[in-house]
Amino acid sequence: MTKISVLKPRIALLRKIHDPETKEILDVGLCLWFPEPNSFTGENSVEFHVHGGPAVVMSVLNALSKLRFQVASPGEFTKRALLNGKLDLTEAEGIRDLIEAETEKQRKQATNQVNGSLRCLYDSWRITLLNILAGLEAYIDFSEEHNITSNVLEDTKSGVKKLSIEIQQHLADGRKGEILRTGIHVTIFGESNVGKSSLLNLLSRKDAAIVTSSPGTTRDVIQLTTNICGYPMILADTAGIRNDPENEIEIAGIRKAKEHSHRADFIICVISAEINIATPLHEFLQQYKNFLGIDKKRVLTVLNKVDLLNKEDKEKWRHENVVLVSCKTQEGLKELINALGQCFEEICGDPCEENPVISHARYRNHLLLVSDYLKLYLEKIEVPNYDIAISLQDIRSAVRELGKITGSISNEEILDVIFKDFCIGK
Repeated sequence: MTKISVLKPRIALLRKIHDPETKEILDVGLCLWFPEPNSFTGENSVEFHVHGGPAVVMSVLNALSKLRFQVASPGEFTKRALLNGKLDLTEAEGIRDLIEAETEKQRKQATNQVNGSLRCLYDSWRITLLNILAGLEAYIDFSEEHNITSNVLEDTKSGVKKLSIEIQQHLADGRKGEILRTGIHVTIFGESNVGKSSLLNLLSRKDAAIVTSSPGTTRDVIQLTTNICGYPMILADTAGIRNDPENEIEIAGIRKAKEHSHRADFIICVISAEINIATPLHEFLQQYKNFLGIDKKRVLTVLNKVDLLNKEDKEKWRHENVVLVSCKTQEGLKELINALGQCFEEICGDPCEENPVISHARYRNHLLLVSDYLKLYLEKIEVPNYDIAISLQDIRSAVRELGKITGSISNEEILDVIFKDFCIGK
Protein backbone atom coordinates (compact mmCIF):
# COMPACT_ATOMS: atom_id res chain seq x y z
CA MET A 1 0.00 0.00 0.00
CA THR A 2 1.11 3.56 -0.66
CA LYS A 3 1.99 5.32 2.58
CA ILE A 4 -0.55 7.95 3.59
CA SER A 5 2.21 10.38 4.58
CA VAL A 6 3.33 10.79 0.96
CA LEU A 7 -0.15 11.66 -0.36
CA LYS A 8 -1.13 15.29 -0.78
CA PRO A 9 -4.52 16.11 0.78
CA ARG A 10 -7.58 16.13 -1.52
CA ILE A 11 -5.56 15.49 -4.71
CA ALA A 12 -6.11 12.38 -6.84
CA LEU A 13 -2.79 10.62 -7.38
CA LEU A 14 -2.15 7.58 -9.60
CA ARG A 15 -0.34 4.99 -7.49
CA LYS A 16 0.56 1.31 -7.39
CA ILE A 17 -1.40 -0.43 -4.65
CA HIS A 18 0.63 -3.15 -2.89
CA ASP A 19 -0.27 -5.93 -0.49
CA PRO A 20 1.13 -4.81 2.92
CA GLU A 21 2.69 -8.23 3.61
CA THR A 22 3.68 -9.79 0.27
CA LYS A 23 4.38 -6.40 -1.42
CA GLU A 24 2.64 -7.74 -4.53
CA ILE A 25 1.16 -5.06 -6.81
CA LEU A 26 -2.61 -5.53 -6.67
CA ASP A 27 -3.66 -2.72 -9.00
CA VAL A 28 -2.79 0.73 -10.27
CA GLY A 29 -5.47 3.20 -9.20
CA LEU A 30 -6.25 6.63 -7.83
CA CYS A 31 -5.66 7.40 -4.18
CA LEU A 32 -7.19 10.39 -2.37
CA TRP A 33 -6.25 11.39 1.17
CA PHE A 34 -8.71 13.42 3.30
CA PRO A 35 -7.17 14.41 6.65
CA GLU A 36 -9.41 15.25 9.59
CA PRO A 37 -11.41 17.38 10.16
CA ASN A 38 -11.92 18.28 6.47
CA SER A 39 -13.43 15.00 5.38
CA PHE A 40 -17.03 13.87 4.98
CA THR A 41 -17.01 12.09 8.34
CA GLY A 42 -14.65 14.52 10.08
CA GLU A 43 -12.13 11.68 10.49
CA ASN A 44 -9.00 10.69 8.56
CA SER A 45 -10.14 9.04 5.34
CA VAL A 46 -8.58 7.49 2.25
CA GLU A 47 -10.33 6.65 -0.99
CA PHE A 48 -9.04 4.02 -3.44
CA HIS A 49 -10.38 4.18 -7.00
CA VAL A 50 -9.49 0.77 -8.44
CA HIS A 51 -10.55 -1.19 -11.50
CA GLY A 52 -14.01 -2.61 -10.94
CA GLY A 53 -13.45 -6.29 -11.60
CA PRO A 54 -14.46 -8.53 -8.68
CA ALA A 55 -11.00 -10.10 -8.42
CA VAL A 56 -9.30 -6.68 -8.13
CA VAL A 57 -11.78 -5.42 -5.55
CA MET A 58 -11.51 -8.60 -3.50
CA SER A 59 -7.70 -8.51 -3.52
CA VAL A 60 -7.70 -4.91 -2.24
CA LEU A 61 -10.23 -5.78 0.47
CA ASN A 62 -8.14 -8.78 1.52
CA ALA A 63 -5.09 -6.54 1.71
CA LEU A 64 -6.98 -4.01 3.83
CA SER A 65 -8.10 -6.78 6.18
CA LYS A 66 -4.44 -7.32 7.05
CA LEU A 67 -4.44 -3.73 8.35
CA ARG A 68 -7.35 -4.58 10.69
CA PHE A 69 -9.93 -2.61 8.78
CA GLN A 70 -13.64 -3.00 9.49
CA VAL A 71 -16.41 -3.21 6.87
CA ALA A 72 -18.79 -0.27 7.19
CA SER A 73 -22.34 -1.03 8.30
CA PRO A 74 -25.33 0.54 6.49
CA GLY A 75 -25.15 4.32 6.76
CA GLU A 76 -22.02 4.27 8.91
CA PHE A 77 -20.18 7.05 7.06
CA THR A 78 -23.18 9.37 7.28
CA LYS A 79 -23.75 8.40 10.92
CA ARG A 80 -20.14 9.20 11.77
CA ALA A 81 -20.48 12.55 9.99
CA LEU A 82 -23.52 13.24 12.15
CA LEU A 83 -21.83 12.24 15.41
CA ASN A 84 -18.78 14.33 14.51
CA GLY A 85 -20.89 17.41 13.88
CA LYS A 86 -20.47 17.52 10.09
CA LEU A 87 -24.21 17.02 9.49
CA ASP A 88 -27.43 17.26 11.44
CA LEU A 89 -30.19 14.65 11.29
CA THR A 90 -32.24 16.44 8.63
CA GLU A 91 -29.18 16.65 6.36
CA ALA A 92 -28.36 12.99 6.98
CA GLU A 93 -31.89 11.93 6.08
CA GLY A 94 -31.67 14.23 3.06
CA ILE A 95 -28.72 12.15 1.85
CA ARG A 96 -30.83 9.00 2.04
CA ASP A 97 -33.67 10.75 0.21
CA LEU A 98 -31.20 11.89 -2.45
CA ILE A 99 -29.95 8.33 -2.96
CA GLU A 100 -33.53 7.07 -3.28
CA ALA A 101 -34.80 9.95 -5.45
CA GLU A 102 -36.28 8.72 -8.73
CA THR A 103 -37.54 12.00 -10.19
CA GLU A 104 -36.20 15.52 -10.66
CA LYS A 105 -38.53 17.09 -8.07
CA GLN A 106 -37.56 14.47 -5.48
CA ARG A 107 -33.88 15.14 -6.22
CA LYS A 108 -34.40 18.88 -5.85
CA GLN A 109 -36.18 18.55 -2.50
CA ALA A 110 -33.55 16.16 -1.16
CA THR A 111 -30.70 18.39 -2.36
CA ASN A 112 -32.20 21.39 -0.59
CA GLN A 113 -32.42 19.35 2.59
CA VAL A 114 -28.82 18.12 2.28
CA ASN A 115 -27.77 21.75 1.88
CA GLY A 116 -29.34 22.58 5.24
CA SER A 117 -32.66 24.25 4.34
CA LEU A 118 -34.61 22.53 7.12
CA ARG A 119 -31.70 22.64 9.59
CA CYS A 120 -31.45 26.44 9.27
CA LEU A 121 -35.19 26.85 9.84
CA TYR A 122 -35.45 24.53 12.83
CA ASP A 123 -32.21 25.80 14.39
CA SER A 124 -33.49 29.38 14.13
CA TRP A 125 -36.66 28.39 15.99
CA ARG A 126 -34.63 26.56 18.63
CA ILE A 127 -32.34 29.55 19.15
CA THR A 128 -35.40 31.80 19.51
CA LEU A 129 -36.80 29.55 22.23
CA LEU A 130 -33.43 29.31 23.99
CA ASN A 131 -33.22 33.12 24.07
CA ILE A 132 -36.75 33.26 25.47
CA LEU A 133 -35.76 30.72 28.13
CA ALA A 134 -32.68 32.72 29.05
CA GLY A 135 -34.73 35.91 29.39
CA LEU A 136 -37.35 34.28 31.58
CA GLU A 137 -34.79 32.59 33.81
CA ALA A 138 -32.98 35.90 34.23
CA TYR A 139 -36.30 37.50 35.16
CA ILE A 140 -36.95 34.80 37.77
CA ASP A 141 -33.47 34.99 39.30
CA PHE A 142 -32.65 38.68 39.13
CA SER A 143 -35.83 40.75 38.64
CA GLU A 144 -35.94 42.07 42.20
CA GLU A 145 -32.20 42.65 42.57
CA HIS A 146 -31.60 44.31 39.18
CA ASN A 147 -35.02 45.91 38.65
CA ILE A 148 -35.80 43.92 35.49
CA THR A 149 -39.19 45.18 34.29
CA SER A 150 -42.24 43.14 33.36
CA ASN A 151 -41.60 44.03 29.70
CA VAL A 152 -39.68 40.76 29.62
CA LEU A 153 -42.93 38.84 30.15
CA GLU A 154 -44.80 40.79 27.48
CA ASP A 155 -41.93 40.43 24.99
CA THR A 156 -41.79 36.72 25.74
CA LYS A 157 -45.53 36.32 25.21
CA SER A 158 -45.30 38.17 21.90
CA GLY A 159 -42.29 36.09 20.79
CA VAL A 160 -43.94 32.78 21.66
CA LYS A 161 -47.15 33.79 19.83
CA LYS A 162 -45.21 34.76 16.72
CA LEU A 163 -43.22 31.52 16.72
CA SER A 164 -46.36 29.46 17.36
CA ILE A 165 -48.01 31.00 14.29
CA GLU A 166 -44.92 30.31 12.15
CA ILE A 167 -44.86 26.66 13.19
CA GLN A 168 -48.59 26.23 12.59
CA GLN A 169 -48.21 27.73 9.11
CA HIS A 170 -45.29 25.35 8.46
CA LEU A 171 -47.47 22.41 9.55
CA ALA A 172 -50.40 23.53 7.36
CA ASP A 173 -48.63 22.55 4.14
CA GLY A 174 -50.94 19.79 3.00
CA ARG A 175 -48.12 17.24 3.52
CA LYS A 176 -46.51 18.48 0.29
CA GLY A 177 -42.97 17.37 1.11
CA GLU A 178 -44.00 13.97 2.44
CA ILE A 179 -46.17 13.23 -0.60
CA LEU A 180 -43.36 14.28 -2.96
CA ARG A 181 -40.83 12.10 -1.14
CA THR A 182 -43.00 8.96 -1.11
CA GLY A 183 -44.96 9.52 -4.34
CA ILE A 184 -48.38 10.87 -5.30
CA HIS A 185 -51.00 8.11 -5.06
CA VAL A 186 -53.24 8.46 -8.11
CA THR A 187 -56.27 6.26 -8.82
CA ILE A 188 -57.79 5.82 -12.29
CA PHE A 189 -61.53 5.62 -11.65
CA GLY A 190 -64.58 5.24 -13.89
CA GLU A 191 -67.21 2.95 -15.33
CA SER A 192 -66.39 -0.33 -17.03
CA ASN A 193 -64.88 -0.34 -20.51
CA VAL A 194 -64.03 3.39 -20.64
CA GLY A 195 -60.32 2.70 -21.21
CA LYS A 196 -58.85 2.91 -17.71
CA SER A 197 -56.32 0.11 -18.30
CA SER A 198 -55.37 1.62 -21.66
CA LEU A 199 -54.76 4.94 -19.92
CA LEU A 200 -52.54 3.25 -17.32
CA ASN A 201 -50.50 1.65 -20.12
CA LEU A 202 -50.27 4.97 -21.96
CA LEU A 203 -49.06 6.95 -18.95
CA SER A 204 -46.63 4.26 -17.80
CA ARG A 205 -45.36 3.65 -21.36
CA LYS A 206 -45.63 -0.13 -20.90
CA ASP A 207 -48.21 -2.91 -21.25
CA ALA A 208 -48.80 -3.23 -17.53
CA ALA A 209 -52.52 -4.03 -17.69
CA ILE A 210 -54.49 -6.41 -19.91
CA VAL A 211 -56.71 -4.52 -22.35
CA THR A 212 -59.74 -6.12 -24.04
CA SER A 213 -63.06 -4.91 -25.45
CA SER A 214 -64.94 -6.92 -22.82
CA PRO A 215 -66.14 -4.91 -19.80
CA GLY A 216 -64.92 -5.87 -16.34
CA THR A 217 -61.47 -7.12 -17.39
CA THR A 218 -59.75 -5.52 -14.38
CA ARG A 219 -60.84 -7.21 -11.16
CA ASP A 220 -58.03 -6.21 -8.78
CA VAL A 221 -55.98 -3.03 -8.28
CA ILE A 222 -52.97 -2.82 -10.62
CA GLN A 223 -50.35 -0.39 -9.35
CA LEU A 224 -47.06 0.95 -10.72
CA THR A 225 -44.81 4.00 -10.40
CA THR A 226 -44.00 6.46 -13.17
CA ASN A 227 -42.58 9.95 -13.62
CA ILE A 228 -44.85 12.84 -14.64
CA CYS A 229 -43.17 16.24 -15.14
CA GLY A 230 -40.58 15.37 -12.49
CA TYR A 231 -43.15 14.22 -9.93
CA PRO A 232 -43.34 10.58 -8.79
CA MET A 233 -46.79 9.14 -9.52
CA ILE A 234 -47.93 5.85 -7.98
CA LEU A 235 -50.66 5.04 -10.49
CA ALA A 236 -53.41 2.51 -9.80
CA ASP A 237 -55.85 1.01 -12.29
CA THR A 238 -59.07 -0.17 -10.64
CA ALA A 239 -62.11 -2.24 -11.49
CA GLY A 240 -64.82 -0.47 -13.46
CA ILE A 241 -67.87 0.70 -11.53
CA ARG A 242 -71.24 -0.54 -12.79
CA ASN A 243 -74.67 -1.33 -11.36
CA ASP A 244 -74.85 -4.95 -12.50
CA PRO A 245 -71.58 -6.76 -11.58
CA GLU A 246 -71.54 -10.32 -12.88
CA ASN A 247 -70.18 -12.18 -9.88
CA GLU A 248 -68.67 -11.94 -6.40
CA ILE A 249 -65.17 -11.39 -7.81
CA GLU A 250 -66.29 -8.30 -9.69
CA ILE A 251 -68.22 -7.06 -6.63
CA ALA A 252 -65.03 -7.41 -4.55
CA GLY A 253 -63.05 -5.58 -7.26
CA ILE A 254 -65.51 -2.67 -7.24
CA ARG A 255 -65.33 -2.49 -3.45
CA LYS A 256 -61.53 -2.38 -3.61
CA ALA A 257 -61.66 0.30 -6.31
CA LYS A 258 -63.81 2.56 -4.13
CA GLU A 259 -61.61 1.99 -1.07
CA HIS A 260 -58.49 2.77 -3.09
CA SER A 261 -59.98 5.97 -4.50
CA HIS A 262 -60.85 7.21 -1.02
CA ARG A 263 -57.22 6.78 0.09
CA ALA A 264 -55.72 8.33 -3.04
CA ASP A 265 -54.11 11.77 -3.14
CA PHE A 266 -55.58 12.37 -6.59
CA ILE A 267 -58.19 10.80 -8.91
CA ILE A 268 -58.25 10.57 -12.70
CA CYS A 269 -61.94 10.23 -13.56
CA VAL A 270 -62.27 8.56 -16.98
CA ILE A 271 -65.27 8.85 -19.32
CA SER A 272 -65.70 7.22 -22.73
CA ALA A 273 -66.62 9.36 -25.74
CA GLU A 274 -68.95 6.50 -26.76
CA ILE A 275 -71.40 7.37 -23.99
CA ASN A 276 -74.87 8.70 -24.81
CA ILE A 277 -75.67 11.94 -22.98
CA ALA A 278 -79.26 13.13 -22.53
CA THR A 279 -78.54 16.10 -20.24
CA PRO A 280 -76.30 19.19 -20.49
CA LEU A 281 -72.63 18.31 -20.12
CA HIS A 282 -72.10 20.00 -16.74
CA GLU A 283 -75.09 18.11 -15.30
CA PHE A 284 -73.89 14.81 -16.77
CA LEU A 285 -70.41 15.29 -15.30
CA GLN A 286 -71.82 15.90 -11.83
CA GLN A 287 -74.16 12.91 -12.11
CA TYR A 288 -71.26 10.73 -13.30
CA LYS A 289 -69.09 11.72 -10.33
CA ASN A 290 -72.02 11.18 -7.96
CA PHE A 291 -72.55 7.70 -9.40
CA LEU A 292 -68.88 6.87 -8.89
CA GLY A 293 -68.97 8.33 -5.37
CA ILE A 294 -66.16 10.84 -6.01
CA ASP A 295 -66.10 13.52 -3.35
CA LYS A 296 -62.51 14.71 -3.60
CA LYS A 297 -61.50 18.15 -4.81
CA ARG A 298 -58.35 16.77 -6.44
CA VAL A 299 -59.93 15.22 -9.54
CA LEU A 300 -58.92 15.46 -13.18
CA THR A 301 -61.69 14.45 -15.62
CA VAL A 302 -60.44 12.71 -18.78
CA LEU A 303 -62.50 11.88 -21.87
CA ASN A 304 -61.06 8.86 -23.68
CA LYS A 305 -61.68 7.66 -27.27
CA VAL A 306 -61.92 11.21 -28.65
CA ASP A 307 -60.83 9.88 -32.05
CA LEU A 308 -64.54 9.04 -32.42
CA LEU A 309 -65.63 12.70 -32.00
CA ASN A 310 -65.85 15.59 -34.42
CA LYS A 311 -64.21 18.96 -33.78
CA GLU A 312 -67.40 20.61 -32.53
CA ASP A 313 -68.09 17.93 -29.90
CA LYS A 314 -64.49 18.10 -28.69
CA GLU A 315 -64.80 21.84 -28.05
CA LYS A 316 -67.94 21.26 -25.96
CA TRP A 317 -66.02 18.90 -23.65
CA ARG A 318 -63.04 21.24 -23.42
CA HIS A 319 -65.41 24.02 -22.36
CA GLU A 320 -66.16 21.91 -19.24
CA ASN A 321 -62.43 21.66 -18.35
CA VAL A 322 -62.25 18.04 -19.47
CA VAL A 323 -58.93 16.74 -20.87
CA LEU A 324 -59.40 14.93 -24.19
CA VAL A 325 -57.29 11.90 -25.09
CA SER A 326 -57.29 8.88 -27.32
CA CYS A 327 -55.35 5.95 -25.88
CA LYS A 328 -55.58 4.35 -29.33
CA THR A 329 -53.96 7.20 -31.32
CA GLN A 330 -52.22 8.97 -28.37
CA GLU A 331 -54.03 12.18 -29.30
CA GLY A 332 -54.02 14.61 -26.35
CA LEU A 333 -51.26 12.76 -24.46
CA LYS A 334 -49.10 15.88 -24.16
CA GLU A 335 -52.05 17.93 -22.89
CA LEU A 336 -52.87 15.22 -20.34
CA ILE A 337 -49.31 15.11 -19.02
CA ASN A 338 -49.18 18.90 -18.75
CA ALA A 339 -52.52 18.94 -16.90
CA LEU A 340 -51.27 16.27 -14.48
CA GLY A 341 -48.04 18.22 -13.95
CA GLN A 342 -50.01 21.33 -12.99
CA CYS A 343 -52.19 19.34 -10.60
CA PHE A 344 -49.15 17.69 -9.01
CA GLU A 345 -47.47 21.06 -8.53
CA GLU A 346 -50.53 22.16 -6.55
CA ILE A 347 -50.26 19.01 -4.41
CA CYS A 348 -46.48 18.95 -3.88
CA GLY A 349 -45.36 22.46 -4.76
CA ASP A 350 -42.06 23.21 -6.45
CA PRO A 351 -39.21 22.53 -3.98
CA CYS A 352 -37.15 25.61 -3.13
CA GLU A 353 -34.41 26.19 -0.58
CA GLU A 354 -35.97 29.46 0.63
CA ASN A 355 -39.26 27.83 1.65
CA PRO A 356 -38.56 24.26 2.81
CA VAL A 357 -41.44 21.91 3.58
CA ILE A 358 -41.73 18.98 5.97
CA SER A 359 -40.43 15.90 4.18
CA HIS A 360 -40.71 13.25 6.91
CA ALA A 361 -43.53 12.24 9.23
CA ARG A 362 -40.97 12.22 12.06
CA TYR A 363 -40.46 15.97 11.72
CA ARG A 364 -44.21 16.56 11.68
CA ASN A 365 -44.74 14.54 14.85
CA HIS A 366 -42.09 16.52 16.75
CA LEU A 367 -43.36 19.85 15.40
CA LEU A 368 -46.92 19.03 16.49
CA LEU A 369 -45.58 18.49 20.00
CA VAL A 370 -43.66 21.78 19.81
CA SER A 371 -46.86 23.55 18.79
CA ASP A 372 -48.80 21.91 21.63
CA TYR A 373 -46.19 22.95 24.23
CA LEU A 374 -46.22 26.55 23.02
CA LYS A 375 -50.03 26.63 23.19
CA LEU A 376 -49.88 25.22 26.74
CA TYR A 377 -47.44 27.96 27.74
CA LEU A 378 -49.68 30.69 26.29
CA GLU A 379 -52.71 29.23 28.10
CA LYS A 380 -50.91 29.01 31.45
CA ILE A 381 -49.68 32.60 31.43
CA GLU A 382 -53.27 33.83 31.04
CA VAL A 383 -54.16 32.34 34.43
CA PRO A 384 -53.96 34.94 37.26
CA ASN A 385 -50.91 34.52 39.54
CA TYR A 386 -49.44 31.77 37.36
CA ASP A 387 -46.09 30.25 38.35
CA ILE A 388 -43.44 31.35 35.82
CA ALA A 389 -41.07 28.56 36.83
CA ILE A 390 -43.70 25.90 36.08
CA SER A 391 -44.71 27.47 32.76
CA LEU A 392 -41.04 27.41 31.71
CA GLN A 393 -41.20 23.62 31.50
CA ASP A 394 -43.38 23.90 28.39
CA ILE A 395 -40.74 26.06 26.68
CA ARG A 396 -38.02 23.59 27.67
CA SER A 397 -40.09 20.71 26.31
CA ALA A 398 -40.57 22.58 23.03
CA VAL A 399 -36.80 23.15 22.76
CA ARG A 400 -36.22 19.44 23.41
CA GLU A 401 -38.63 18.38 20.63
CA LEU A 402 -36.95 20.72 18.12
CA GLY A 403 -33.61 19.27 19.15
CA LYS A 404 -34.85 15.76 18.39
CA ILE A 405 -35.54 16.78 14.79
CA THR A 406 -32.01 17.99 14.09
CA GLY A 407 -30.23 15.59 16.42
CA SER A 408 -28.91 18.21 18.83
CA ILE A 409 -30.59 16.06 21.46
CA SER A 410 -29.46 12.54 20.69
CA ASN A 411 -31.73 9.51 20.85
CA GLU A 412 -30.02 6.23 19.99
CA GLU A 413 -33.28 4.52 19.03
CA ILE A 414 -34.06 7.26 16.49
CA LEU A 415 -30.56 6.96 15.01
CA ASP A 416 -30.90 3.19 14.65
CA VAL A 417 -34.21 3.52 12.79
CA ILE A 418 -32.89 6.21 10.44
CA PHE A 419 -29.60 4.59 9.47
CA LYS A 420 -30.76 0.99 9.13
CA ASP A 421 -32.26 1.83 5.72
CA PHE A 422 -29.10 3.43 4.30
CA CYS A 423 -27.16 1.57 1.64
CA ILE A 424 -24.08 -0.33 2.74
CA GLY A 425 -21.05 1.91 3.19
CA LYS A 426 -22.82 5.24 2.73
